[in-house]
Amino acid sequence: MKYVLATFNRDKARELQAILALPGVEIVPLADWPGAVSPEENGVSLLENARIKARAALALTGLPSIADDTGLEVDALDGAPGIHAARFAGPDATYADNVAKLLRELAARPGAPRTARFRTCCVALFPDGVELSADGVLEGIISETPRGTHGFGYDPVFQMPDSRSLAEIPASEKNAVSHRARAVRSLAALLAQR
Repeated sequence: MKYVLATFNRDKARELQAILALPGVEIVPLADWPGAVSPEENGVSLLENARIKARAALALTGLPSIADDTGLEVDALDGAPGIHAARFAGPDATYADNVAKLLRELAARPGAPRTARFRTCCVALFPDGVELSADGVLEGIISETPRGTHGFGYDPVFQMPDSRSLAEIPASEKNAVSHRARAVRSLAALLAQR
């Protein structure tokens, strides 16, 4: 069975392909598909944004599509950046821009809790209209400075309970414990039953 992975983020595609390695399943990134464009993610939830991406990929390719959306919920920021994590510092923000804005916002709230969680929602859509979805959450805190060279996005400032940042662990370990890994493993279990 062939699935289209509805993302243009090469880092995320690599991570998802590694976690979704199912026997007899081929995963093709949407970015490799001629004419593919990223749809506007204007949903009000992670599920809606994942669904928007999966629908666009299905419409373009006619193949079953898998999409995810991830948010970073920081308690001191009332859940922000949330679903806007990738664009927290603006529409063309880099990973470093987003991290810098997050650290500035937290520095402006001295003494506020730095507790946070990554939340991922994954959706698989099929040409026959069937939709499967799964969620994953990883609790942690936001460190005061970035640490580590692995990962991407907010990984360098997301500190896990063992005091390491997500960017300080190798991809193989991250793919076993991360929010995305949890959501994708749950989705993979549903796909295996289909």
